[in-house]
Amino acid sequence: MSGPTGREPRRLTRWWRRRSLRTRMTVIAATAIAVSVFVAFQVASELLDGELRDSWKKQLRADSRVLAADAERAGLARVPLPSYPGSGRLVRVILPDGSTRTPAGQPALPPVSEQAARVARGAPADLMESSDSEEGYVVYTLRAGDGAVQVARLADDSPVNRFGFGMLLIGLCCVAGGALVGRTVARTGLAPIDRLTAAAVRVARTRDLDAGIPDEGGGEIRRLIQSMNDMLAALRDSRTAQRLLAEDAAHELKTPLTSLRLNVELLIRLDRRGTLDIALPAESRTRLLNDLGSQVAELSTLAAELTEVARGDVSDENTELLDLADVVVAAATRARSRMPDIEVALDVTSVWVSGRPAALQRAVLNLVDNAGKWSPADQPVQVRLRAERASAVLEVDDAGPGIDAADVPRVFDRFYRADSARALPGSGLGLSIVQRVVDAHGGRVTVARSARGGALLRVGLPAAAPPAVSRPGPGRDPGLG
Repeated sequence: MSGPTGREPRRLTRWWRRRSLRTRMTVIAATAIAVSVFVAFQVASELLDGELRDSWKKQLRADSRVLAADAERAGLARVPLPSYPGSGRLVRVILPDGSTRTPAGQPALPPVSEQAARVARGAPADLMESSDSEEGYVVYTLRAGDGAVQVARLADDSPVNRFGFGMLLIGLCCVAGGALVGRTVARTGLAPIDRLTAAAVRVARTRDLDAGIPDEGGGEIRRLIQSMNDMLAALRDSRTAQRLLAEDAAHELKTPLTSLRLNVELLIRLDRRGTLDIALPAESRTRLLNDLGSQVAELSTLAAELTEVARGDVSDENTELLDLADVVVAAATRARSRMPDIEVALDVTSVWVSGRPAALQRAVLNLVDNAGKWSPADQPVQVRLRAERASAVLEVDDAGPGIDAADVPRVFDRFYRADSARALPGSGLGLSIVQRVVDAHGGRVTVARSARGGALLRVGLPAAAPPAVSRPGPGRDPGLG
């Protein structure tokens, strides 16, 4: 468990995160100026204190030389000492016997230190020292005759203190001004963000995605506004696509639902009248039930394909490295069970791709189902898979009438069905799903005419390197062709 010391930074962090960006910028600006003023004050104070002390020491040395010269001429015991002016410089003479002379009325200096006594006894050096007394004197000792002279003064910090007080006042003014400037800069700099926020709130409230956000400012603000407008355009396109999907789905569901409802109502009405066996002989009843089964199957297929289209690119399936030949064989097996009257001839080789297995199998199944609708009963649907340079190429062709040139540009559109296909079962979504799956895998699907005169649909997917240890591909499957 963390103690109070660990909780305090977290509280400060939470408090800081709850502040507005404008408040943060104001606090940062004021803090930066306060730190700058404090650092400048410290540096300036040290420099000023150093300059003052150097000035005092130079003056002490100069006064000591004058007094020492007088003492050597007149003697230490008789040299006239300047009277004490009441403040500032203090003087003292150290006689050979260790006694001292000071001017009348001058405050007492600290006792002669051992180092100063050695200078007076003839040590070949002068001495600058600071006393440890409460007054805080700076004392300079210089050899003169048989003794020494000393000049001292109080270490006065009042100029530095006055300078520090002035700097404090200036610093407070700078911090206040910095906070004001930071607030103004924040308000000016964030004005485009405020307008952008207001526009986004207006769009969220009115749900009007056509109302774009005015492009203003430059740099990051302009890029943000452009990104917001791009997002609104994407949402607008998505909503339009959803509306079109709902309208198309309602239109496509109307016909099979109407037919199914009429047939069921006919059966219910005849059953209630007790004339079901008379009005519908066994052969007609069987045909009607078969129609009902076909209509239910068509509705089930349409519902499944609508669900697939509505999901878009959203999928919980993970992408994995897989052998596309396995996917093709599995899809062909399912197609054969759904269309037992149609042969599916496979000619596949092992080609590895990176993709979603279920989505790819659905795309292959839709291709085979589409070919099976057109292929004559005595002509198989041919499915070929091969590696071609850096691609996996899948071809599905039939021996049907083929696709008219006028229909080729729209063959992958949702709910589009050629005039010749309207009598056949289907929703017009199968090839649209194929194109979406192929696009999601970075591939391409095209339409051409096969050598047998029917349609040839070709899918190209980026091939992947096979795993280090892999089993051989299924090759040609004679059991399905």
